[in-house]
Amino acid sequence: MSAPFRFPKFFVTSPAPCPYLPGKIERKVFTELSGVHAGELNEALGRIGFRRSQSVAYRPSCVDCQACVSVRVAAHEFEPSATQRKLIRRYADLEVTACKPWTTEEQFELLRRYLSVRHPGGGMAEMDENDFADMVEQTPVRTYVVEYREPSVNGRPGRLVGACLSDQQSDGLSMIYSFYDPTLADRKGLGTFIILDHILRAARAGLPYVYLGYWVDGSERMAYKAKFRPIERLGRDGWRRFEPGPVTPSGKVLEPGLRKV
Repeated sequence: MSAPFRFPKFFVTSPAPCPYLPGKIERKVFTELSGVHAGELNEALGRIGFRRSQSVAYRPSCVDCQACVSVRVAAHEFEPSATQRKLIRRYADLEVTACKPWTTEEQFELLRRYLSVRHPGGGMAEMDENDFADMVEQTPVRTYVVEYREPSVNGRPGRLVGACLSDQQSDGLSMIYSFYDPTLADRKGLGTFIILDHILRAARAGLPYVYLGYWVDGSERMAYKAKFRPIERLGRDGWRRFEPGPVTPSGKVLEPGLRKV
């Protein structure tokens, strides 16, 4: 008689250059998400710092660095700042739909536009339509593609300007990957708005958290996550509130206790 749940097997990737901190080497530990208990396993691992990519859960396991820290926003206590409230009002016209995890040509074209401007030399720059389909559709858990569109015209859907691949968990929403059109001069701050929308939707649904992945102290690419408070990070003693310091207009996080002059 087989056990109803088997402890997963974990594997370690080969060392590779860190994409966030120059001169550092990254390594990940990962396991497969499969079977009827994939959702439960994904949630359990998510609470201890793992992230999902397709049917794999992974987390950093670097030899001499612990800079990557799992963070989540306390959605039930979140109060937007004056700047964030203004952004929410600006984008109140967008039509938001949680779609099944099936890819479309329109989504892929939006992703290509986003990557070409924001991450032209990144690891995803060479993604083709099949790679994109794998990223979205290979999911063993409850996943949505949340689309952000401009207002419909004569019953026809408006232009797709943003999207986010998101998992719904029992304790919140996990934002896997978001992308948007960075070329729209009249739609600045779309990436921030997508996060704000997820936080507000989680709160309305009674879900306490929005998981934002990893915050890397010293990486300007990750500094935007510090704008959403209250924020919690995962440490040896579990999830704890922290103050990462003020965020400058360029996105750089100052040391706690320092103020922008």
